[in-house]
Amino acid sequence: MTLLTVKDLSKSYKRGRPVFSNISFDLHKGECLALVGESGSGKSTLARCLLRIEATDHGSIFLNGKAIEKLSERQLKPYRKKIQAVFQNPMASLNPKLKIKDSLIDPYMQYKSELRLAHFSYTSKDAYVKQLLEAVELPVFLADRYPHELSGGQRQRVTIARAISIEPELVLLDEPTASLDVISQNAVLQLLTELRQNLNLSYLFISHDLAAVNQMSQRTMVMKDGQIVDQFEQQHLFADERHPYTKELVSIF
Repeated sequence: MTLLTVKDLSKSYKRGRPVFSNISFDLHKGECLALVGESGSGKSTLARCLLRIEATDHGSIFLNGKAIEKLSERQLKPYRKKIQAVFQNPMASLNPKLKIKDSLIDPYMQYKSELRLAHFSYTSKDAYVKQLLEAVELPVFLADRYPHELSGGQRQRVTIARAISIEPELVLLDEPTASLDVISQNAVLQLLTELRQNLNLSYLFISHDLAAVNQMSQRTMVMKDGQIVDQFEQQHLFADERHPYTKELVSIF
């Protein structure tokens, strides 16, 4: 079943310079769809447009069949809880003045009147935070720490816990392991896979790392110069019909 549909989406900045153009794809419920490409190809801007952080020039974004690209901020509120994001730099996502427990509770407080949680339960703030930290394999005592007191891997696990705290349908993962060491990268990728399966999540996984993509995704899109030049199921990564740019990426995989 299709969760997200993007049709002919385009975005330009000043002076008409295109960032990406005529992007179309479907993302199915329960899958991890990867988007790969070199830096500057438009991947992160596309993610911000899907989150409605940035506006697009034209095209459509459908979530569960509902067009959301032109909704007002008030109209968007029921949909914002269904799409969350994890970005590359966890320090930019966490308020340095808030304890971890307060950062984790914030999404729930924003949407509590609209939430029907299936996997987490809110009986008290402490119990809820404990569930979230345990879900991302962090010790509960970190709830009273501040972001600067955690390691990079721990901070990224907190941002993942925050993203899943209101049980969204879709999580946009924008280079979520790029700032981590190799050991932490592998552990976080394994955690994300387990969370997707256990919480019935769907991912758009944005990366330049084909090894991570191969580990995480069922399908992959390849972006170059603002265009989707290739789409394929993961088992066809090495097929002869792959686009020349995909083969170039594979050659350094």
